[in-house]
Amino acid sequence: MFDILFLGTGASVPSRDYALPAVLVRSGPDTVLFDCGEGTQRQIMVSPFSFMKLGGIFITHLHGDHFYGLPGLIQTMGMMGRKDPLIVRGPEGTVSALETMLSVCPGEIGFELDVADMSPGDEVSVGTLKVSAFATEHGIPSQGYVLKEPDVRGKVDAAKAESAGITGKDFSVLEEGGTVNGVSMEDICEPVRRGKSLAYTGDTRPCATLTEAVRGVDVLIHEATYTESERDHAERFFHSTAADAASAAKECGCSSLFLVHISNRYKDREVCLKEAAAIFPETYVPVDLALYKTTKKGIKSV
Repeated sequence: MFDILFLGTGASVPSRDYALPAVLVRSGPDTVLFDCGEGTQRQIMVSPFSFMKLGGIFITHLHGDHFYGLPGLIQTMGMMGRKDPLIVRGPEGTVSALETMLSVCPGEIGFELDVADMSPGDEVSVGTLKVSAFATEHGIPSQGYVLKEPDVRGKVDAAKAESAGITGKDFSVLEEGGTVNGVSMEDICEPVRRGKSLAYTGDTRPCATLTEAVRGVDVLIHEATYTESERDHAERFFHSTAADAASAAKECGCSSLFLVHISNRYKDREVCLKEAAAIFPETYVPVDLALYKTTKKGIKSV
């Protein structure tokens, strides 16, 4: 199950009400951050989470509103005594950009910084979580990410075990991958419970690589910079409308949709929610610092 904290849901420049893009996702002990706009570390500080527990940071593209908070966050972690390694991934140019930004401010970080450019199709592990990249279209190198929890083995069915003659030390053999009386652990367990999945698009116009990558995910966090009334702007600047995001969620069979990266021109975001919900009812428009949980019954606001 995921805890999803929306640190910044605005677009391009911060406003009095909305910070720049950043979404923190936690599953058990593992925590990742998608995008890191200016001010992200402060947003985490006033939330129930700790940036010292971040295992990975994933940048979608190198526009400043998605990236400028990263060097400051890394340096603060070092100043606060972080020792655990930190994974940082982004599209082509991420390594060079981060090295340049950190080089102008002398000082040792004090912990292992595992930074690499990541290409669509690549996958990296953060604890038990798997994060894979998929191509998006934003006019510069850009990508979104799919986050997956591990599947969980079903509980042992006592009746099946008894029927198969499995008792006592037999279970240890099965736990180690062996068989007893021709029976494996899978044979006496309930069906595997599929781990939850989440996709974060970053900035993009509608594209086939996105819809293919996010098909069937439980949670889709999709940019919605504009509404349909300003589709010309969306097309010109390689962005999506609220309707685009909803159409993607519907086509791909997602369970829930969150709209982020909403232009400051929409003082009342209800217009974005109404546009998307008319196509995909299970749509949410989070405010900054809103926290949601995935549950067996769906999404819960905390």
